[in-house]
Amino acid sequence: MQDGESMHEASSEARKPTIPDLGDPSLLVNREISQLRFFARVLEEAEDDSVPLLERIKFLSILGSIMSEFFMVRVAGLKQQISAGIAERSSDGLTPAEQLAAIRPMVAKLMEGSRACFRRVLSGLDDAGMHIADYDTLSADQKASARSYFENSVFPVLTPLAYDPSRPFPFISNMSLNLAVTVRDEDGTERFARVKVPSMLPRLIPVVTGLKSAASESPDSPAPAPADAHSGARGSSADGVCLVWLEQVVAAYLVDLFPGLEIVDAHLFRVTRDAEIAIQELEAEDLLETVERFVRRRRFGSVVRLVIDRHMPDYIQSILTKNLQIGPEDVYKVDLPLAMSNLGCLYNYDRPDLKDPSFVPLDPVGLEQAEGTDIFAAIRRQDILLHHPYESFEPVVEFLETAARDPNVLAIKQTLYRVGRNSPVVAALLEAARNGKEVAVLVELKARFDEESNIEWARALEREGVHVIYGLLGLKTHSKVALVVRREGSGIRRYVHLSTGNYNAVTALQYTDLGFFTINEEFGEDASDLFNYLTGYSKLKEYRKLIVAPMNLRERLEALIRREIEIAKRGDEAQLIFKINSLVDKRMIQLLYEASQAGVKAELLVRGICCLRPGIPGVSENIKVTSIVGRFLEHSRIYYFLNGGAGECYLSSADLMPRNLDRRVELLFPIDDAALVQRLRTEILGTYMRDNIKARVMLPDGQYERAHPSEGEPHYNSQEWFLVNRTQKG
Repeated sequence: MQDGESMHEASSEARKPTIPDLGDPSLLVNREISQLRFFARVLEEAEDDSVPLLERIKFLSILGSIMSEFFMVRVAGLKQQISAGIAERSSDGLTPAEQLAAIRPMVAKLMEGSRACFRRVLSGLDDAGMHIADYDTLSADQKASARSYFENSVFPVLTPLAYDPSRPFPFISNMSLNLAVTVRDEDGTERFARVKVPSMLPRLIPVVTGLKSAASESPDSPAPAPADAHSGARGSSADGVCLVWLEQVVAAYLVDLFPGLEIVDAHLFRVTRDAEIAIQELEAEDLLETVERFVRRRRFGSVVRLVIDRHMPDYIQSILTKNLQIGPEDVYKVDLPLAMSNLGCLYNYDRPDLKDPSFVPLDPVGLEQAEGTDIFAAIRRQDILLHHPYESFEPVVEFLETAARDPNVLAIKQTLYRVGRNSPVVAALLEAARNGKEVAVLVELKARFDEESNIEWARALEREGVHVIYGLLGLKTHSKVALVVRREGSGIRRYVHLSTGNYNAVTALQYTDLGFFTINEEFGEDASDLFNYLTGYSKLKEYRKLIVAPMNLRERLEALIRREIEIAKRGDEAQLIFKINSLVDKRMIQLLYEASQAGVKAELLVRGICCLRPGIPGVSENIKVTSIVGRFLEHSRIYYFLNGGAGECYLSSADLMPRNLDRRVELLFPIDDAALVQRLRTEILGTYMRDNIKARVMLPDGQYERAHPSEGEPHYNSQEWFLVNRTQKG
């Protein structure tokens, strides 16, 4: 009997479901692989025939840029680890060498796919009257036009650099486009030279398209106007425009650079260098000078990628790889063009028929009736939520400009991460300083690839007497906050603006973000305390409204998720809806797995990198991951918790990545107004969750499949919905 009971107990144990180990590396997607899958979704937009032709060119240009950054930072980091002998495995269990091996074929496929797509788009542009021609196919008139432009604008800035026993191999600058040239002299000796294609000249040159011949013009006639990236539509005409690649024009007239020599070979190549900056802040006496020095040094980083013309002979490739000190695994042979990121100049042509319909952002709800009253009065009436780019960024600029001129404003304090060139935000801060306001600005010098711009702004602000802080030791300040202190009556009132995105008037038309105006006293006091922390030595850990990384943002988010877990365990409905850019943090992923196991329904709108695997039985079957890639870059971060029916909504500058939670100053802030919470949950998040056109649904293996309307279901593009419906409300 006892033996029978033991056997029964043993069989019962065997029937119990195995509890998965949430620390199992196989439950995570590799970060680099996930990022490349996001790049593939960008390429999908370029391949989509329903997208206007010049918008498809824009996506190809974006893909070229983000691919280069991926090599400059992520691939460079992996190669650094290998060089240092570091074999530490990633969260998903891969060594640095294994990660490099895994991403190389994905990169090659993306590079091949982007060029195949470009060829298809070129055909469409040709039909539409925008002809991008190879030099060899030009007519005699067009070649004469190209020749004139070369002689007047190109030849004077070219510098051929020889490589022989008396002259070292020339330095190849990061991201430059170059010609590897082989010449032969009279005695048959072949020599190598490098010619850099001038980066300050337009990549595509217009040439004559009609009967008018450049050769028939006087020798002093100016060269045809180039397709300058800043010049709009110069070169276009009712009959269309014909453009030729600058590098092909340079190659066609190499004989002018090497008179008396035969041009044997000329092939394009481009290098990508390690651009990551590791700043030893503890040893830096002056952070501004240190960052400036490292930015200059960036151009000399080790080569991490060599992209070459597919037809380059082996002997030239060997010269390059030997002198650039790279192996064959770092060489990518592709069809032309090599520098896809430069294609943006095409977008500047005045062809609205080949672009998305233009739109004018309207005043945000709460400000549309504010005409005739200042923005401070509008903010006093109610908290205001701004949904960019559908609603205008102009109120943010107006907020600062009004503060700069208002005699009752005593002080302005603000954080700046990426503001761009010709910034109206910085102009307002400069005006405020000239008008005698107390102005304090934290300019984050370590904002990657914006360091030079931020250094310029920091110096300009300092010259006007602004108190400029460059950031905190060991931390990037990524939070977006502006505080205006105003004298009203017998006291003061603090006006606060918080945002999920940067104070950049240009990207505010291209990125989806959320901004928030309030005069709530607790927000105002928190903003003052936050700036005391940023500019002084405050040790404050808890705030009234703001949740601040690295102090307590991770812990508070974890507590909010655990609250949903407890609600689900009681048998009540529990739900999380997160809209973020990236989900990488292992602890957060494991907690979301735990929430799914408890029955919490999680809808994760993750634009880019997602290391969580949804839909795994027993682990994540209650989690859905969707990525939306469309006309605008999804950039807003929203954290919604059902909270037993009393929904809570938070906005943030932070994604769920270790760097955001542990190594940056980030903000998470609640939206208390019930109407605004309802708008965020129903109108904004609900609209994204209904998308069946631009949404891609993540599969358990980390791949993505495009959402499609079911039979009889209406087509639903979330970004288009916002464009139509937000403007109608305005």
